[in-house]
Amino acid sequence: MFRRTPRLFAATLAVAALALGACAEKTADDTPAAGASSSAVFPVTVGSLTLEKRPEKIVSLSPTATEMLFAIGAGEQVTAVDDNSNYPAEAPKSDLSGYQPNAEAIAGKSPDLVVLANDTNKIVDQLTALKIPVFHTPAATTLDDSYRQITDLGALTGHADQAADVTRRMKDDIAKLVADLPQRSEKLTYFHELGPELYTATSKTFIGSLYTMAGLENIADPADADGKNGGYPQLSQEVIVKADPDFVFLADTKCCQQSAETVKARSGWAAVTAVKNNQIVALDDDIASRWGPRVVDLLRAIIDAVAKVPA
Repeated sequence: MFRRTPRLFAATLAVAALALGACAEKTADDTPAAGASSSAVFPVTVGSLTLEKRPEKIVSLSPTATEMLFAIGAGEQVTAVDDNSNYPAEAPKSDLSGYQPNAEAIAGKSPDLVVLANDTNKIVDQLTALKIPVFHTPAATTLDDSYRQITDLGALTGHADQAADVTRRMKDDIAKLVADLPQRSEKLTYFHELGPELYTATSKTFIGSLYTMAGLENIADPADADGKNGGYPQLSQEVIVKADPDFVFLADTKCCQQSAETVKARSGWAAVTAVKNNQIVALDDDIASRWGPRVVDLLRAIIDAVAKVPA
């Protein structure tokens, strides 16, 4: 996910995920390319997109998609990524924008596949008109969406086996983390901060679902019970202080330089349990705003924090 304002972050994550199924059409003459999955055969069709051969000049306009592509072993096929794709370090970062995509600039990279998360300004139609294959990986709303996107990218890039390995490891790691959770008679509560303007995410969002897996209760849920805010309401300081969360998780440490010290300095927050008990958790903004393989790291950070509180 790109880092911008909490409002833009919320709007992007609120986009409904596309349920894309994957299937492969085999031909007798196809042979796996170097570095490809042993089962890779082309043409390959995923949803409405068909690739006649393995893409070798992939442009990723989504930091999450970039992480997925490198995780499944397709990094060598990626020739350019957007200006917010900062992981892994070897990703070929460019001045391309995923928020304000320019069809001519993208075409200038001569891609044989473009992967993006946002169809801003109908960029998909623009690239399709230029006969450039496009695969849309919108913001996930569930972990299954993440697994599906990894699987689909594996099929499209010739790395189906590697993608299956990645999703299997993610599922195994998450299952172990959840299984090791201490049993509590009463749930601990939390506030997840997207920015100092106090935008947050409810349990109905992708990020909220991870906290639910960690056994936590979201103080923001009542603020968007009708869903009018798409799961990303803005709370007031008064509401947060009154709710008295056990934890405050900060997803704005890089973009907005928020920390335990800045939270403690806020007027009226001294009485909040999270502040009194030093349970303000600084998250990595990037990991907390993407839905790729590193969601395991995010869930681990949440669960490690929770585990420090006696059951």
